[in-house]
Amino acid sequence: MKHHTLLHLLLASLLASIIRPCIGGDGDNLYDVCPSDAANQKMFFNGYPCKAPSDVAASDFKSSLLGSAGDTDNFYRSSVTLATAAEFPGLNTLGLSAARTDMDVDGMVLPHAHPRASEMMFVRAGMVAAGFVDSTNQVFQKRLGEGEVFVFPKGLLHFCFNAGFEPATIFSVLNSQNPGIASVSGAMFGGKGMMEKLKAVSMEDLNGVSSVELFGE
Repeated sequence: MKHHTLLHLLLASLLASIIRPCIGGDGDNLYDVCPSDAANQKMFFNGYPCKAPSDVAASDFKSSLLGSAGDTDNFYRSSVTLATAAEFPGLNTLGLSAARTDMDVDGMVLPHAHPRASEMMFVRAGMVAAGFVDSTNQVFQKRLGEGEVFVFPKGLLHFCFNAGFEPATIFSVLNSQNPGIASVSGAMFGGKGMMEKLKAVSMEDLNGVSSVELFGE
């Protein structure tokens, strides 16, 4: 009986060690650093293999991906550049990624979600309206100026648009090295028409307004 109890405890501990990283976000790093070696990946598993310690260099921890504005010459007049561990080796196993969003006047980023990460955005330039929709279809929206910060909770649909009269730039940090992007098609979420309705109330703070009341759907 005692041996069965010990075996059950060992199995429970093993199961907990497997499940914990799955439900608690990215797993903890087992090394000081682990720059990704994605180019030489031969197997597919949860994350990227590490470079050999002798190949790690200071350049693995620097990226210029977010240094320049993206191309906003498109229908939505916006651009999002995402730096994950796939493009920025030094992020591997650190549970972080970063993004840059550029929006021309009247530019917008349609509703989308990051299934594996929360996002904190910082307005570098311009005036922006940002918001999210919670699981009860309540809309929370705030107008942000230069230097202000807004948080999108993990897994919730969120959006932003230029609420000013000059180009806007946003930098974001996400708490996963691979946050994922789940986009919602225009047909499913009202597309640009929905964003125009949000723009119409961009001077107001939306503190849990029903999406049915706001969009009439």
